[in-house]
Amino acid sequence: MQEPMNATAQARVDWVDAAKGLCIIMVVMMHSTLGVELATGQEGFMHALVAFARPFRMPDFFLISGLFLGLVIDRPWRRFLDRRVVHFAYFYVLWLTIQFVFKAPAIAMEEGWRAALHAYLLAYVEPFGTLWFIYLLPVFFVFTRLIRGLPVWLVFAGAAVLEALPIHTGSVLIDEFCARYVYLFAGYAFARHVFAFAAWVRSRPGVFAGLALVWALVHGTLVFTPAPAGLAAWLQPDPGHSGATGGLSELPLVSLLLGLAGAAFIVGAAALLSLARPMRWLTWLGAHSIVVYLAFFLPMAATRVLLLKSGLIGDVGAMSLIVTLAGVTGPVVLYGLVQWTGKGRFLFERPAWARIERPATARPAAAAAQ
Repeated sequence: MQEPMNATAQARVDWVDAAKGLCIIMVVMMHSTLGVELATGQEGFMHALVAFARPFRMPDFFLISGLFLGLVIDRPWRRFLDRRVVHFAYFYVLWLTIQFVFKAPAIAMEEGWRAALHAYLLAYVEPFGTLWFIYLLPVFFVFTRLIRGLPVWLVFAGAAVLEALPIHTGSVLIDEFCARYVYLFAGYAFARHVFAFAAWVRSRPGVFAGLALVWALVHGTLVFTPAPAGLAAWLQPDPGHSGATGGLSELPLVSLLLGLAGAAFIVGAAALLSLARPMRWLTWLGAHSIVVYLAFFLPMAATRVLLLKSGLIGDVGAMSLIVTLAGVTGPVVLYGLVQWTGKGRFLFERPAWARIERPATARPAAAAAQ
């Protein structure tokens, strides 16, 4: 596996960060919008945006996560595990515990403290809530290292078949592995082509804009056109209630093609947006996307409850938009306070005791590391 670019593993790539920024905004938007709609029993204008983004929202996140795997996959096991497993395990355990501090009392009131403890312990086996992404990434990384000697076409074809099959085991780990691995592997195996595509977009922005318009029309048609009733059993599962429409976009092969095409759109859009000085906030946000991913649940939930109880906003779409903005900006404010005061750095930066890499070669690894 050759390096996709002439850069060190530590160098940041502006458009990659911009793509991460777009992805994390879409993730927060989905959770915020569907949470508001569930609480109100109504749908707003944001629902269509969530549904439109569903086919490529997580595929792009996984594809981007695989882009730099080729730079580290052959490193010694100790260093590889420290950077690609222990790193995410630390933040998963920490923020799982933080989330349960807020959620356990509600679980205990309904089912008792034994049930709350059981739910907490079960989360170490089955990914919990919004944290499933960083639970699954180390699994993907280790699996990819173990099978890296196999032909690329064979692994990609097998992963594509897994994505197409209607796998509904009830296990988040198994179901999401089957549905998502093809995208991370694509980012890893075809990284050079992804970087070349981003460079091509920057050299031909007008052509890309025309292609993006055609893509949006085709994509939207497939998302919002209901699948025939006879094919309902083949629709992709939606265990997380992520805005599925029951459309043609959720059929086997169609979902894979839309996931890859949507990821290409995000890569192209990020390649152009990252060139604009006014969009540097998006690049910064993507560079710190894990900060938002870990902490957005609290400002999101608090803002939703505040708006629902106060009745200040009557429109469901507007309420969803405000909750989304709170979910994105809340963690940024918290991160800024941590950096300003110097207190609570462990929330977003892995401390020395949570490393297994030898001190002689270890370097600081913040939560926002590429």
